[in-house]
Amino acid sequence: MNILAILVIVVSLFLFFFILRRSKGNVPPGSSGWPVIGESIKFVLLGPQKFIKERKEKYSQDAFRTSLFGQKMVVLCGPLGNKFVFANESKLLTSWWPLSVRKALFFPEFVESSTDEVSSLVYRFIRDILRPEALKQYIPVMDSMAREHVNSLWADNEIVKVFPVSKKYTFDLACRLFMGVVDVENVTRLAKHITLVNAGLFSVPIDLPGTAYNRGIKGGQLVRAELMKIITERRKEMVENKFEAAYRSDFLSRMMLVTDENGKFVSEKQITNNIIGLIFASYETTSTAVSFVLKYLSELPHIYDEVYKEQSAIAKSKSEGETLTWEDIQKMKYSWNVVCETLRFIPPALGGFREALTDFTYAGFTIPKGWKTLWTVHTTHKDPKYFIDPETFDPLRFEGKGPAPTTYVPFGGGSRMCPGREYARLEILVFLHNIVTKFKLEKVNPQEKIEFYFLAVPMEGLPVRVTRHKM
Repeated sequence: MNILAILVIVVSLFLFFFILRRSKGNVPPGSSGWPVIGESIKFVLLGPQKFIKERKEKYSQDAFRTSLFGQKMVVLCGPLGNKFVFANESKLLTSWWPLSVRKALFFPEFVESSTDEVSSLVYRFIRDILRPEALKQYIPVMDSMAREHVNSLWADNEIVKVFPVSKKYTFDLACRLFMGVVDVENVTRLAKHITLVNAGLFSVPIDLPGTAYNRGIKGGQLVRAELMKIITERRKEMVENKFEAAYRSDFLSRMMLVTDENGKFVSEKQITNNIIGLIFASYETTSTAVSFVLKYLSELPHIYDEVYKEQSAIAKSKSEGETLTWEDIQKMKYSWNVVCETLRFIPPALGGFREALTDFTYAGFTIPKGWKTLWTVHTTHKDPKYFIDPETFDPLRFEGKGPAPTTYVPFGGGSRMCPGREYARLEILVFLHNIVTKFKLEKVNPQEKIEFYFLAVPMEGLPVRVTRHKM
């Protein structure tokens, strides 16, 4: 009887899992890794580029299954995968962020809300504050702050660690433009808290003392508390002097005048969530881009010379003390090609996560409802099928029509293309102008190791030797 019972159980389990597998259809091949942590550790150790390359070769060039952040996940590969995601926003897929990101960034009562619900204010407001026409007024501020930054952190030093000083510049600028915060003490305190958040943003969601996830949550609490103080004080200013507040130039003051469908001002917590989203979407990614643009200029003299020639011509057209203008930015065509090639080589962001709204089929595979998907720059940017000689740094590949559609996607695509891409372009080019017109750059350690996770991190901080141009 015992043997019969065991056989019945074994057969029943076999049938159960067979039926379960059939019900899911032909899910993409891959591995789920270990319980809870999935393949997250391998993802970190290998870096996203190598992790994805190995699994494409092992499982499928179209899509493969993995498990990251405790979630079943399918990576959609190549330009067709990118196109599929971008074309099916809000139809088959919706935006999704890992729990570690949501718990670190947002108030607890918003953690279970959809990403679109939390960020709805930004997307209603973004057309006004980040469209090119609106951003023109920020160019003089960017230029003035870049000059101050160069004078204080570059001018008197023979060697500059590009990575940390670039992060300081982009964060100071974000505080000024997004929130009108210029007090050094406030900015320094916010930066310290945000460093904690960054440590746990994309981590395995295990909330134990000492874990990156735990540090990220604590950092998020501190950031939100600081922002709530700023918003409360700003609300008081608005009550006392409504006309002046209405015409403040920073994003926060303007955001506080936005009303919901019932004509009520949006709550302080909702504003805080969205300001945090703006900071994190712009700060780390832009500082990474700036740093690696300067890395390649310090390593490739022939590229530097062409950028210097272009930027010098613009500088010579300006009178003493005159700041850059929108028209000047439009003349920086070769410089922007260099930035684009840098973003192809070392993208400032991994890609984007989505959640399946329903079962759907892609490339002959079934993706079940509720599963998470990932589109990523690492399935196309270094692929020789889309970029000839992909390991050669060549800005001229962005001349004319440039790369084929959905092969070059540092800013995403479709309806959710990064709304801050024009802000990033202006910030990077303004900073580049202020460095290149003053200094010749030379890489101190050509063999410096670069660690890849969700962002690229130079292990020595990208030290460069700076030499002032002869007047």
